[in-house]
Amino acid sequence: MIILGIDPGTKTTGYGVVEKGERSILNVAYGEIRMRRGEPLSSCLKKIYDQLIEIIREYAPDAVALEDIFYGKNVKSLIKLAQARGVIILAASHSSIPLYEYTPLEVKKAIVGYGRAEKIQVQHMVRVILSLKETPPLDASDALAIAICHSNFLKEVPV
Repeated sequence: MIILGIDPGTKTTGYGVVEKGERSILNVAYGEIRMRRGEPLSSCLKKIYDQLIEIIREYAPDAVALEDIFYGKNVKSLIKLAQARGVIILAASHSSIPLYEYTPLEVKKAIVGYGRAEKIQVQHMVRVILSLKETPPLDASDALAIAICHSNFLKEVPV
């Protein structure tokens, strides 16, 4: 099973592709979709959509796992994040791929065993779990963690 994990963001959207076998999980690819400073939101959302469609075409995932929104203090940032998530959901839907959501707490618990783990702990465990030679950038690492989380839970009902 090929799983595409996505850590949404309007400045940087991380993605990670893993392959879950019967007894193993392997890294296939990871990266970040980065926006230029000052780029209009509409351009950012189009870039996220277009690049995710390319990633979906290249890796043909069986499932997309997406980080759920967490409540923050900045409502404006939360709205932008929701718009990015909408574009990601649309890309998965247009590609007829089931999409699953996981809270940051679920992801951290699945990767580190502790729901309040720091980002650096998650990043380290992703590297260990996938036997990576180098540490992925934070947003890509978070996306890989989301994909690994889905490989552990394999929720039955997509969003």
